[in-house]
Amino acid sequence: MGGTPERVLIAPPDLRLADSQIANEIYHGRFPLAGHLVDMGGDSPFQLEVADLAWLNSLHGFRWLRHMRQAGTELASSNARALVSDWLSVHGRQISGIAWDPAIVARRVIAWLQHSTVVLQGADLTFYRSYLRSLAVQIRYLRAMAPDMLDGEERLRARAALAFAALSLPVSNSALRNATNHLSAELERQILPDGGHVSRNPMAVLELLADLLPLRQTYANQAEAPPVALIAAVERMLPALRFFRHQDGTLALFNGMGSTIQDRVSALLHHDDTGGAPLLNATHSGYQRLSMGGTVVLADTGTAPQSDISHQAHAGCLSFEMSSGRHRFIVNCGVDNYGADEFRMLARATAAHSTATLNDTSSARFTTSGRLADLVGTPLTGGPQRVPVKRTDAGGIEGFIASHDGYVPRFGIVHEREMALSGNGNILEGTDRFYRSGGRPALDDGRDLVAVRFHIHPGIGLFLDPSERLVLKGAPSDVWIFTCDAVDPQVEESIFFAGAGGPQKSRQIVLSFKASQIGEINWRFTRTELIG
Repeated sequence: MGGTPERVLIAPPDLRLADSQIANEIYHGRFPLAGHLVDMGGDSPFQLEVADLAWLNSLHGFRWLRHMRQAGTELASSNARALVSDWLSVHGRQISGIAWDPAIVARRVIAWLQHSTVVLQGADLTFYRSYLRSLAVQIRYLRAMAPDMLDGEERLRARAALAFAALSLPVSNSALRNATNHLSAELERQILPDGGHVSRNPMAVLELLADLLPLRQTYANQAEAPPVALIAAVERMLPALRFFRHQDGTLALFNGMGSTIQDRVSALLHHDDTGGAPLLNATHSGYQRLSMGGTVVLADTGTAPQSDISHQAHAGCLSFEMSSGRHRFIVNCGVDNYGADEFRMLARATAAHSTATLNDTSSARFTTSGRLADLVGTPLTGGPQRVPVKRTDAGGIEGFIASHDGYVPRFGIVHEREMALSGNGNILEGTDRFYRSGGRPALDDGRDLVAVRFHIHPGIGLFLDPSERLVLKGAPSDVWIFTCDAVDPQVEESIFFAGAGGPQKSRQIVLSFKASQIGEINWRFTRTELIG
């Protein structure tokens, strides 16, 4: 695209949920973005100094234009145009600052194209030309920056944004072909054969599908054949999204996943024509799923992603979550997507996951200083290098056995976990083993302290029955009993970071022992009738 386009040929669809009430809030100067509401007090949102980086990212990304579209009024359209005009006057001429972070530019280009009809409704010729001129500048800038963007989701979104632009604006056939080729190459590299994303974050699958599904439709609307890589990626990602979904419609809390809006997941899965049950073994993504009788178990059985795309990855190898009926019982703590950085680091630690920790230490380390941290945040380093996995499915039983070597360099101990779901989903049995290489027992050297944790969702009741057994209650008809014969389970406080309204207090069951004294421990969850 050499000059300024004369018009927008097509406004791509937007599958993200929209709320006309938010458009009304914005009209009155209140911007509820990224989990925070900022009142402008009559000032321009693009000139106000706001410390919240996530809020600023959302503001400059312009995805909130969809709420104006949902309102469908001339007032909302006029307000959208006024805000875009405001941005153009403040940030449109100087390419610098957060507004011109390539990841933000990619989101803004997609949003401006998707909601161009709302913004341009009733616009005069001067604004119309300014809008298209700025789009052209942003697209050229993004095209120049995309090859050098950090690897991962945002670079793929940048390629999607350039493909949207090539379809929505008048360009040459070679420009469209070039954008399509770059998109295809990135899709083939980042979307794994089982539909997961290379970051291993379920949220990346959700967010990318929200862009790739409309992009696929835009190719079709323009009578262009969608590239094979796009069709194949979407057809793999939709079942992957179902793979990570619990019984209540939320996504499992692994590797950067926070609170789920169930309607968002459902809206995307309406486009899944594959049908059938989800995969049980996501080998390439590094996850296992057990599912029967209304019970779902999801487990992390993968190594950490490469450093430059691991800035949201967790030290949660061999952690699991369990849901039954419409309730999540055992969870990981998840992340507060818009919370403080120090809480995010706590949420990424092994102790925030339903797995075993050794010597109160995470199974991977985080780079928190130096040039690498400056470039990509706090990537995961020194985590498990080998995580062998074997499915143990048999008649009426779904299960797996997996181990990781994340603790071997520091403590010389391997953690192995075996899990089996049986009894039509009424029994979940687990075994955790701790041993040195070759299966030798752990040494009694003071570095063999184990804590096996089971984090309880804050919506689950937890109490002792008359037999002193731990009872987990989701509903009168959905009750589970936890038992472990070798160790007396303790109940401790926990924090559930991924609450819809922010972090919540919760509890955890903890089994504490020395690996040199107990090298193998068995535990069980059994669904039963409500007692008393």
